[in-house]
Amino acid sequence: MKNQIHREITPLQENDCFLIFDRERNAFTFPIHFHPEFEITFIHNAKGGKRIVGDHIAEIQEKELVMVGPNLYHGWENYKNTGKELLHEITIQFPRELFDDNILNKNILKPIRELFNNANRGILFSADTIRMVEPKLLALSQKRGFDSYLAFQSLLYDLAISRDQQLLTNLSFQRQSDFHNSERIELIYKYVQDNYHHKIKLEDAAGLVNMSVISFSRLIKQRTGKSFIDFVNEIRLGIATRLLIETNKSIGEICFDCGFNNISNFNRIFKKKQDCTPSEFRMNFNGIKNVL
Repeated sequence: MKNQIHREITPLQENDCFLIFDRERNAFTFPIHFHPEFEITFIHNAKGGKRIVGDHIAEIQEKELVMVGPNLYHGWENYKNTGKELLHEITIQFPRELFDDNILNKNILKPIRELFNNANRGILFSADTIRMVEPKLLALSQKRGFDSYLAFQSLLYDLAISRDQQLLTNLSFQRQSDFHNSERIELIYKYVQDNYHHKIKLEDAAGLVNMSVISFSRLIKQRTGKSFIDFVNEIRLGIATRLLIETNKSIGEICFDCGFNNISNFNRIFKKKQDCTPSEFRMNFNGIKNVL
């Protein structure tokens, strides 16, 4: 079980709004897992541990605050953490159905709607945000009834409007992409997903949405913060990382299956994005292959 991706069945019942777990322990013991609920995780005293969210792997600091969306792989490993101090972990889980779409479409809740969309790629919150919301996190587990619900709503809003949020996974890693923010971008995203294994020309993509190359390039930059080639490569990398985790295909097979023209180019682009080679990335997942 340690080397598998675990499908977690959370204790949430149909009538529950959310669950909060506040615990201390010596080490991380739960395997990489996923579940249909949103999850917010706060960790203290585990510096040197390893964070895994989707295709993102990194060492954590003294305090950690992450939010993940439905069915996104996530977990923490001990890595360099010595376990000399008890680590403190607060986990909040809640169902997507807690917030009706009609409510989320109200202007005042736009930040929370965007928070949920971003959580599909995993969000790492800044040290400033942790300092701001830590008292609320610590107090939340002590509250009961409607007071706890109000405190939870307040926490979500604070996270939603916080600055310097870091999105953790590649665009195409999540099983359901909610990043679309225009019909044109959605059309281009689907076009790239359908054709990532072929050569994709900027001119062809621009023609698909009846735009000039210059206007199209500007649109992609405005909507995604990336050039078109970086946008395409990130989608390819997201697919590549899933294949590295979930299949036994060779690095060469994955390289060409994902539309990269040669292995050296694939390695270079992969290392620039992931800070490791495809082989190192696969090794860092410690043989995690199966979804239960």
